[in-house]
Amino acid sequence: MSKRPPLKYYLSLQYPLNVLADPEGGYVAVFPDLPGCMTQGETLEELAQMAADARGGWMATEYERGNDIPLPTYTQEHSGRFNLRLPKSLHRSLAEAAEREGVSLNQYVLYLLTMNHSVQAINAWPSAADADKEGSASWAVRLPTSAKPTRRRSAGTRAAGVASP
Repeated sequence: MSKRPPLKYYLSLQYPLNVLADPEGGYVAVFPDLPGCMTQGETLEELAQMAADARGGWMATEYERGNDIPLPTYTQEHSGRFNLRLPKSLHRSLAEAAEREGVSLNQYVLYLLTMNHSVQAINAWPSAADADKEGSASWAVRLPTSAKPTRRRSAGTRAAGVASP
């Protein structure tokens, strides 16, 4: 019989979280990999704290009972990097916009990608009328990690019009 990892190991893992928004106010957080692990909060900030507490409590209870704690479904690691080829004119336009904003090209493109991804997720939510037809009062979406650019200038960035990542 193999020894199972300590509770601390499971607590260190990143588990997917679904956020459900109620049209009447408030939010619900559900951990799809942890059966029955959910909580609610009036604001997203409150929900984040409540979700962390619920996950920790769920894991501690299951661990103490001797039950298996499932591993997260998002087990593949991503480096956070990928190469992208684009037209020179688009590269120039993005670099100029980043310079106007006072941020690196990398930060600016990350901001644009995050904003577009978030807008698409929001637009995918059913309308309140659709929710009423389906008998559902909440919607699920996986929220991306958002990173709004922070202003940064260096001599190299201004001179070249682009910045290293």
